[in-house]
Amino acid sequence: MSETQTPSDPAPDSEHRVVCHLDRVLLQRGMTLTELSRLTGITMANLSILKTNKAKAVRFTTLTAVCDALETTPGELFSIGSRN
Repeated sequence: MSETQTPSDPAPDSEHRVVCHLDRVLLQRGMTLTELSRLTGITMANLSILKTNKAKAVRFTTLTAVCDALETTPGELFSIGSRN
């Protein structure tokens, strides 16, 4: 363990299990990624990274903007996937 890593931190090379359900929530709201980008000011590229589960982190400001635009909560947008 490095000096800056605490016991609760995951190993640097470990995969996270957080799953983003942005695609499902967009579909439920009848909204496109383009509309969400326009409403939030978040680039299509960054929203696409979230939608395709390629994000390694999400800023709270981004999460707040997406939740406000979609009238949803972080709990609806994300879940924890099963362990292998």
